[in-house]
Amino acid sequence: MTNSKPWLPLAAALVSVCLWSAAFVGIRAAGRAFSPGALALGRLTMGSLLLGAVVLARGWIKPTRRELAAVFLKERFTRNVLIGGAVAFSGVLLIGFATSTGTATLTGVVLCLAVAVASAIGLVAQKPVLGRLSALQVTWTCCAVGALVCLPYAPVLARELRSAPTTAITWLVFLGVLPTSVAFTTWAYALARGTAGRVVAIAYLVPPVTIAMSWLILGEVPGLVAVTGGALCFAGVYITRRP
Repeated sequence: MTNSKPWLPLAAALVSVCLWSAAFVGIRAAGRAFSPGALALGRLTMGSLLLGAVVLARGWIKPTRRELAAVFLKERFTRNVLIGGAVAFSGVLLIGFATSTGTATLTGVVLCLAVAVASAIGLVAQKPVLGRLSALQVTWTCCAVGALVCLPYAPVLARELRSAPTTAITWLVFLGVLPTSVAFTTWAYALARGTAGRVVAIAYLVPPVTIAMSWLILGEVPGLVAVTGGALCFAGVYITRRP
């Protein structure tokens, strides 16, 4: 897909990074009043309704079986993508080590790994369908499927909404509108207009940006090791972006 403004995909991906980083702060804040399942259902439902209204206004394109079944992209990784990815990943490991409280359970570690794998698959696997379908429609489809899967938590969400403070509800709305609706749409836009390897590498910026936002909003001061890890993440992403 050609693009007359080559900086737009990078800008869109950076918007996604900033909003996803803010999502971790929002989840920490809203999580004091909402359980994980109810929080997921709330933000996904809000995202589905918001994006669904826009998709209906712009027109729906029926996906083909081929588009829903495509998985492998067959893109060749360049040396810079491999080296940059390794550098950025080492930065993520440093951040994880520096911010660990030492109380993580095996279940928690397994769940984090499962989330990381599922997120990586989801972020890349949508690229084949973005050639003909719009970023809005693809994002809405993902949100709608996620909301349907989380429907068993509807009674919990209804109960917690009645007792949640206004601040927590505001964070829930924020998570549904910006990190869910806007961020995943801008990410799909960037992915449709660039190679998956270089675009996905930008996601390595989420941990250091999250640390910065946590410092500014939650007052959580990062240590030297975390700052070093953040610097490695930025260096790695810079390497992947070099021609």
